[in-house]
Amino acid sequence: MATALVTGATVGIGESYTRLLAGKGFDLVLVARDKKRLQERAKALSSTYKVKVEILQADLSDEKQLARVVKRLANPKTPIDVLINNAGFGIKDSFLKSDIKAELQLIDVLARAPMQLMHAVLPQMLKRDLGVIVNVSSVASFIAGGTYSAAKSYLTVHTESLHTELSKTNINISALCPGFTRTEFHQRGKMKMTGLPNFMWLSADRVVADSWRAAIAGKAICIPGWQYKILSMVARFGPRPLIRNLGIKVRARQR
Repeated sequence: MATALVTGATVGIGESYTRLLAGKGFDLVLVARDKKRLQERAKALSSTYKVKVEILQADLSDEKQLARVVKRLANPKTPIDVLINNAGFGIKDSFLKSDIKAELQLIDVLARAPMQLMHAVLPQMLKRDLGVIVNVSSVASFIAGGTYSAAKSYLTVHTESLHTELSKTNINISALCPGFTRTEFHQRGKMKMTGLPNFMWLSADRVVADSWRAAIAGKAICIPGWQYKILSMVARFGPRPLIRNLGIKVRARQR
């Protein structure tokens, strides 16, 4: 039986991915900070889909706790076939006013942790010449919207680089770059999003379904939603002064 490990597995895109993968028969390793929620999700998934579910409580900004997840991924006796790097959070404050501890945690969770987790799982995947990695990035990785955008840009570019390196293998790696998605992300970041038009919101299940199809098809980047395909095209090919102003406006909307 194949096994998938999902970080940030209890809510939003991560939770949706656990249901999609369980529905496809994958056993699961759920990683998140909240032990109670982990236990609740494990019970629901094992009961509904009749798969084995393992929980691993960890804050990925903590080096020792991250090391436990690295160890699990590197274990050759119980190999991981699918890695979903989803854990993340945002900071509503400008870098000029933000807390540096929070900024460092953001870099740890959004960039450093996925890098270490991929480095841990890839040797086993290469040995079997089989595997799937999905890095949950953001359409923000194409604009200049603070350290969140910068960290997500790192993740998107790293994924693209690895996609090229792995092109002659049976390992698929894809960056999921969604726009605004209905999850707990913005509430936890205390971001006010009431001014955003309804058509700009995507559902987590739709985002995840698109992402999985893209990953299996071998696509390096998945951008769900016509509105975000247009936005990302403008961001990637438009004049940089325009893109910088776009990033400022997006951040201003979140405060």
